[in-house]
Amino acid sequence: MIDFLVFGILPFIFILGAAVVLHEFGHFIVAKIQGIRVETFSVGFGPRLFGRRWGTTDYRLSLIPLGGYVKLAGDESNAAVEGAGASNIPERERFDLRPRWQKFLVMVAGPTMNILTALSVVFAAALISGVQETPSSPTITRVRGASEAAGLRPGDRIVEFNGEENPSLERIQNDIRISPEQPLPFVVERAGQRVSLTLRPAQEIQEGEKLGSIDFLPDFGNVPVVAGEVRAGFPAEAAGLREGDRLVSLNDEPILGQGTLIPLVQKYRDAPLRLVYEREGRRAETTLTAKIEGDRAFIGIVPEDDLPYKSVGVVGAAGYAVRRNVEILRMTGAAFAQIFRGQRSARESIAGPIEIARQSSNVARKFGWAGVFSMLAFLSLNLGVVNLLPIPVLDGGAIFLLGLEAVLGWVGLRLSMTVRERIQQVGFVMLLLLMGFVITNDLVKTVTRLRGSPEQPPAASPAK
Repeated sequence: MIDFLVFGILPFIFILGAAVVLHEFGHFIVAKIQGIRVETFSVGFGPRLFGRRWGTTDYRLSLIPLGGYVKLAGDESNAAVEGAGASNIPERERFDLRPRWQKFLVMVAGPTMNILTALSVVFAAALISGVQETPSSPTITRVRGASEAAGLRPGDRIVEFNGEENPSLERIQNDIRISPEQPLPFVVERAGQRVSLTLRPAQEIQEGEKLGSIDFLPDFGNVPVVAGEVRAGFPAEAAGLREGDRLVSLNDEPILGQGTLIPLVQKYRDAPLRLVYEREGRRAETTLTAKIEGDRAFIGIVPEDDLPYKSVGVVGAAGYAVRRNVEILRMTGAAFAQIFRGQRSARESIAGPIEIARQSSNVARKFGWAGVFSMLAFLSLNLGVVNLLPIPVLDGGAIFLLGLEAVLGWVGLRLSMTVRERIQQVGFVMLLLLMGFVITNDLVKTVTRLRGSPEQPPAASPAK
């Protein structure tokens, strides 16, 4: 029960709650600075569960935990969602009587706070821990599967990938992950010449999600290796290995770089394997026997290079935070583009509160607080950007209406309150339908995961 609370409930409450509260706090603080009365500060929509009134503001927790809202005095455009406001508000405290530029600042403040949160989390992590050094235009040391079939060879240096010149390893891996079985053009430098190739990443299933398989190894040099994943039912799990264990040597031969582990397992496939590893600073040894499948030997460890962190200072950390968040937005945009092109299912790509809770628990167990804050940054960034879309009920919808009112004002027209209310009611219905879809989708995913889907192909072969 304690384990479920610490790694299941608390991370979800913290991540979703912080993202929503920070968003609404952006609206709240800018409204307060301008002297606009805030009648309600709600985490969640729908009926009020409990809360407390301080001054003229009711701080509450509401029934439906998919966002929140700030009810501004005199603003009845969202009455279908927020309820009717008080009628005896002084004119100086009414939102609806303020100039458009002040309304704009209040509306944009919520998404801005989310985006600043995402930047701040990554900036703080980079400033405190540094940044892992990964090469641009990486050189390849080992290939198999779809990469080998595409013509990629050891020693090739990827100089262009999916239209990007001198791509980072992170960008290459991200493009592969979101593009299973889709053609990805790339160019390698081989023996001083540029060779054009096309990769169709094999599909693998990870926790019910279809991802492209990364089946090549970049050359990071002689760096420490950790167990990125220990596969169930394989010798490494039976021998007591865990994710995060640092792999030191196999049969007295050092493991330096993840590309060395696979050849060592193959080399000693018919003999007992003495694996020396480190866990929490303590060295230990275990003996295991490789599992043979065809002409390959496996122990069930997915190795990862433990790349060193480099101190980058304030300017470097800020630049990294911007690049990291821009890459997340690029990936999100690419995934949605695939949905509209019919290359990706919306059911697989859109997550609701149940799925967020599951992912929160996973990152908390695997990465601790670092993972929790990383997911907060990711969710906060997406919440901020989505709220800027010109959809009724969202902040972007309100900003769009402000712009429309300005344009109509230039030709002597105005947007009546009745029309505004109708637009918001349509938006509210859309929001309810979306809520129903994501919750139903989460439940279907959960049931499928618990039962195990017979239609899913097996995951990629474990290393190694």
